Amino acid sequence: MRRLLLALPFALLPLAIAHADDTTVKHGSLGTHEHGTARVNAALDDQTLALELQTPAMNIVGFEHLATTDADKAAVAKARALLEKPLALFGLPAAAGCSVTSQHLQSPLFGDAMPDDDGDDDHDQHAAGEEHHHSEIHASYALTCTAPDKLKALDTAQLFKTFPATHKVVVQLIGPTGQKGLDATPDNSALSF
Repeated sequence: MRRLLLALPFALLPLAIAHADDTTVKHGSLGTHEHGTARVNAALDDQTLALELQTPAMNIVGFEHLATTDADKAAVAKARALLEKPLALFGLPAAAGCSVTSQHLQSPLFGDAMPDDDGDDDHDQHAAGEEHHHSEIHASYALTCTAPDKLKALDTAQLFKTFPATHKVVVQLIGPTGQKGLDATPDNSALSF
């Protein structure tokens, strides 16, 4: 029941969708597939912090095709290892006493099947003779924080440093003071709880 309560705000949370441009492609649960842009949803309820990251794979590994070369496979393995460290990626202070209670990483690059938004398997691109896949990486984390009052901000600065192809992170946060949002950039990367 508690997981449902934490997930419900995200189901109801209106995500601002940027105006479409040449790099934006409608796809899956991201709403838009925009290279350089990621989305982070965060909810703090008592001592439980839920985090969700959705991003085009291009932002994380530099490509969206399945890894076939040794270099591509190494890039995917490195990215996965970095994504498995949410405490570092989201700048959570040690004083908050947060520990990861569960995490789930999903992407076609990790061997997971991802649902196709319209079911046509990029039909228009195949019909035009193009082979282009839009792979995303979804990461969800549940953390328990023994001193949640020490969580002053969710900082995406390390996310930008770790994955430099990410230029903007659309952050939606639900915390003790209500719902907030920020289009985070490397120069403006923190949103207070």
